[in-house]
Amino acid sequence: MTKHKHISRRKFIGDSCAALGYTTLFSSLINLKAMAASAMDNSSRITLGGDYKALVCVLLGGGNDSFNMLIPKGDNEYNEYATTRSNLAIPQNDILQINPNTSDGRIYGLHPTMPHMQQLFESGNLAFLSNVGTLIEPSSKTDILNGIVKTPLGLFSHADQQQQWQTGRPHERTNTGWGGRIADLVQSMNSNQNISMNISLRGSNIFQRGNQIIPYAISNNGSIGINGYGESGQFNELKTAALNTMLERDYQDIFKNAYKNTIKTSNDANLEFQAAVDAISDFSTQLPEYNDLAAQLNMVAKTIASRDTLGFSRQIFFVQIGGWDHHDELLINHSNKLTEVNDALKYFNDVMTELNVNDCVTTFSVSDFARTLTSNGNGTDHAWGGNAFMMGGAVNGKDIYGDYPTLALNSNLNINDSVIIPTTAADSYMAELALWFGVPASELPTIFPNISNFYDTASNTQPIGFMNMQ
Repeated sequence: MTKHKHISRRKFIGDSCAALGYTTLFSSLINLKAMAASAMDNSSRITLGGDYKALVCVLLGGGNDSFNMLIPKGDNEYNEYATTRSNLAIPQNDILQINPNTSDGRIYGLHPTMPHMQQLFESGNLAFLSNVGTLIEPSSKTDILNGIVKTPLGLFSHADQQQQWQTGRPHERTNTGWGGRIADLVQSMNSNQNISMNISLRGSNIFQRGNQIIPYAISNNGSIGINGYGESGQFNELKTAALNTMLERDYQDIFKNAYKNTIKTSNDANLEFQAAVDAISDFSTQLPEYNDLAAQLNMVAKTIASRDTLGFSRQIFFVQIGGWDHHDELLINHSNKLTEVNDALKYFNDVMTELNVNDCVTTFSVSDFARTLTSNGNGTDHAWGGNAFMMGGAVNGKDIYGDYPTLALNSNLNINDSVIIPTTAADSYMAELALWFGVPASELPTIFPNISNFYDTASNTQPIGFMNMQ
């Protein structure tokens, strides 16, 4: 005869509330905000339905030393690079050469741990954007040194710069992000209003938080629902029965009833989401082992594969790989991080091709900032302008966009002896992605308040040109 373990009322309530807490604070609030959003006139701006599109934001948290990611390889420019970078320079013969469709007369290559990204670039599925960074207005070295132009708040601060990349507002500190503000406009395109179109693999974040929409947080394994709900085992069965009783009851107190309904709707959404992704068969593409970024992208792929079941026409995903703040042991640590990114992007591109949605999904990188060009002894410190990558079938790949700077010290873009001033604003980068996603140019100033300093929204041109808008 099975001996029943005594479970105290306090422990049961505590465990249940702990399980409900994350879901309640994040997932369930989506339902309240989605109802508010549906009451707005956003549907008059963005047409309901349409072809599926997804943005996948890859945050390289800590500041990617991106001038050791995209590297000058030709003799003259390499010598300039090697002189400046000294003991941090990648050997010239180890650099993986790439051949952009548009040449500026220089030869470029990638870090030796990036052979898959080299192949993706050469096949036209990947492009780079050079010397991009947070800007309030176009800024020259002279204007910065003389204090004539406004520069981003907390310019070399991790917290400020990572926030600004996510908010698109380098002139102020705000709690909404550009991905969230886009979602406010387009959420009504999705037939499913119970689950946010903004799905995060790394919890709550500013990037996906809008005025009406907040991220729906999941894990590498799927929904973060009520722990143990619906699962086997004595305690889980007791918890499920007790919670069902709570959720099926009508309360006279309108606040209790509203709270109960919110939790119930959230729980139903969690179960709906998990059932949809669980129904997706394993992909033929093999998932790299011990690669957390690839594991996050695997769940992104499963969610995309569930789009028809879940009722999504537009989705924005957020994934993150930390550990890029390489003040020490840069060569070893940076190589390890780039290897993980290289393998994860290859995997995700192959799965998107397997699902026949490669043209519908655009993956792009952001990072706090680049790193100083000069060595601090064995690593680098916080800097400013750097290089980013964009991947997908809609990317006009096999090209380097923006202006790759000279890496010589004391150049007209070099301040503080080793910090590069960006020549392309993050706003232009983000605006191009927003336009491809379906945001009208007239709405860009509501998402990026400084965009008019860099791009004429009334023009028929693109901010940069790396996306195929057809």
